[in-house]
Amino acid sequence: MGRVQDKIIVVTGAAAGIGQASALMLSSEGGTVWATDVNADGLTELRRQDGRIRTMEMDVLQDKNIKALAQQLGAIDVLFNCAGYVVTGSVLECSDEEWDFSFDVNVKSMFRTIRAFLPAMLQSERGGSIINMASVVSSTKGAPNRFAYGASKAAVIGLTKSISADFSPVGIRCNAICPATVATPSFQQRVADQAIQSGESEEKVHADFVGRQPLGRLGKPQEIAALVTYLASDESSFMTGTTQIIDAGWSG
Repeated sequence: MGRVQDKIIVVTGAAAGIGQASALMLSSEGGTVWATDVNADGLTELRRQDGRIRTMEMDVLQDKNIKALAQQLGAIDVLFNCAGYVVTGSVLECSDEEWDFSFDVNVKSMFRTIRAFLPAMLQSERGGSIINMASVVSSTKGAPNRFAYGASKAAVIGLTKSISADFSPVGIRCNAICPATVATPSFQQRVADQAIQSGESEEKVHADFVGRQPLGRLGKPQEIAALVTYLASDESSFMTGTTQIIDAGWSG
């Protein structure tokens, strides 16, 4: 039997990076995975890699789409909120639009998915696990030029602890994952964008990211997916309200 055998699992932001790696690992461990994203091509590739995974195009900014999926699935066992957005710049470079979009994607989407899926989870009496993607760049640690991102991820930690306080007594666990820099397609795009903005080479920008990791390398999506799988499984049944730091010692 797999570690999440027969659990019904929803993953947002599943078309690439950590979300994709998590959907694949959760499925390989016996979960019935519903993978959502706005990236249709990425979802097609995900199905190509594992035909057992169910996919659905869903914009986490559209509340009606979230509610429709929640109504379709009914009681689920695991909700992994992985969809996210990174904006570069300090408070002086941050526009109102960038601030609002960061909080809409990184925080408000989680509020909406939890609000949509939680009632059926409570009625099922099976309990459940909600996993929220935060970041070590949050209330844990500041990073240069990550003003709106860090503020929004700090809010994710507060959201996580609040959900845990309210619903852990009735069997719903809620934990946050706080990675450092992980080698994903979105990271590669940030490197390219930052190189253009700074006038430095992509190699130099990439080396600077690696240089701040005490282990001397970036994280792998599969390493974060392994933590997601643990938090989704019954192995972590005594864990709730936590911020799981997985950052190669950067915040140490």
